[in-house]
Amino acid sequence: MKRDWPTENGRREWVVQRNCSLTPRQTVLVWAALLVLSLAVGLFFTWQGAWYVLVFSVLEMAAITAAFVIYSRHATDCDRIVYEDGLLCVEKVRGGRTQLTQLDPYWLRIVSPRRRRDPIRLEARGVTVDVGLWLPDERRRALARELRKELIR
Repeated sequence: MKRDWPTENGRREWVVQRNCSLTPRQTVLVWAALLVLSLAVGLFFTWQGAWYVLVFSVLEMAAITAAFVIYSRHATDCDRIVYEDGLLCVEKVRGGRTQLTQLDPYWLRIVSPRRRRDPIRLEARGVTVDVGLWLPDERRRALARELRKELIR
């Protein structure tokens, strides 16, 4: 979780991102290595006379490619919470799509997570936004405390 320091105009920003263990280049290298290995096994058994292994190898390569495409689409998912000029903006990026929600900080209610995997819930005037899904429990509770301290005065 990254937090920008306060500026003269009172702007605050919190960014919550997924923890991706592979860089884009590493992801492509792992994907290519798995495809080469699967193709090599399929071709070896086809050469030995078991051509149907190549069919399963192609199916496996398609499944691996689909899994890596889904992983890559969600690698940049994040929640960005910005408080500036008396307005709270929550930007949620999911699979390349961005959802922007504006909340009135004077009516804001911050609901801390009660159970282990509950998100932080921001509610204002009937609008509800869940944030902080990727944070571990203690960091999620710390973010809720910090939001409450900074936004509710």
